[in-house]
Amino acid sequence: MKFVHADRQKQHDPVMFLSSGAQKPNPEVPERLDRLIGGAKAAGLERIDASDHGLGPIAAVHTPEYIAFLQNIYTRWQRMPDASAEVIPNIHPDRRDFPYPASAVGQAGYHMADTACPISEHTFESAYWSAQSAIGAARLVRDGGERAAYGLSRPPGHHAFSDLAGGFCFFNNSAIAAQEFRKSADRVAILDVDLHHGNGTQGIFYQRADVMTVSIHADPVRFYPFFWGHAAERGEGPGLGYNLNLPLERGSKDDVFLEALEAGLKRIRAYAPDAVVLALGLDAFEGDPFGGLGVTTEGFARIGAACAGLNVPMAIIQEGGYLCDALGDNLTAFLNGFGEAAAA
Repeated sequence: MKFVHADRQKQHDPVMFLSSGAQKPNPEVPERLDRLIGGAKAAGLERIDASDHGLGPIAAVHTPEYIAFLQNIYTRWQRMPDASAEVIPNIHPDRRDFPYPASAVGQAGYHMADTACPISEHTFESAYWSAQSAIGAARLVRDGGERAAYGLSRPPGHHAFSDLAGGFCFFNNSAIAAQEFRKSADRVAILDVDLHHGNGTQGIFYQRADVMTVSIHADPVRFYPFFWGHAAERGEGPGLGYNLNLPLERGSKDDVFLEALEAGLKRIRAYAPDAVVLALGLDAFEGDPFGGLGVTTEGFARIGAACAGLNVPMAIIQEGGYLCDALGDNLTAFLNGFGEAAAA
């Protein structure tokens, strides 16, 4: 397998975020890339530098209004007297049925769901190249004859809606990869195994039947993102029945996670997709700083093997997974498990 990556993804280096009302160091740091690159190489993957496919594939998922906001907001923010070093909203609307705000402060509140996605000087460039890595992985599979490819995308993406950043995410890399597959595939499934529900991904495709979304995650009743990810959310309109959420009790370990994964895979098989995007979060690990679930390193190998069992062309797109001693090992375990099962 090959993995696609761009060094410019490291330029985004957020300083802080708010958690439970407290200012804390932001855990979505550039060192994540170094650990994950090491994990991919340890699994024997060949590195491919991401090519520039332009804004078109990004604009197929995100609104031009939002893209322009991400391109320009840092410069505009810094023009304000006594502005903070990072763009962080201090107001959030209670609805979105009003005229688009003209001020930088108003637009930040409109386009940023929370305080976990501060925007600094190089955020747009890093998010852009994170998306290009996902696009590259999808195209290796779609056009390059690869059965599977890994997009090492950072910042992650699955909390980003079509016009809204959130949860460390700016462009929804998994959704962008799925839309790339749609150019030649009638049906695409997205399987999200991150600790947190992929609320942005769900939102983008919630009224569509051509992209099915399945997410396994810690129960949001008391866990981020709180307002999305419940089992009753099944889709709307043409998308009704094409969204499946499988929330797990906090602390759930390998066997519980694998049982839910099998239910998700069963639903995907019933959908019979032409291609799959696997949104790979490694933060379900028992030792991840967010501490929501109890998956072991060996558990990630089992998850990889189970996903390979779909036997469908697949782009694996990196989502969460934060600094801990086992971060690279967890990726290696997943990729080895996937590769061994795919070769069997």
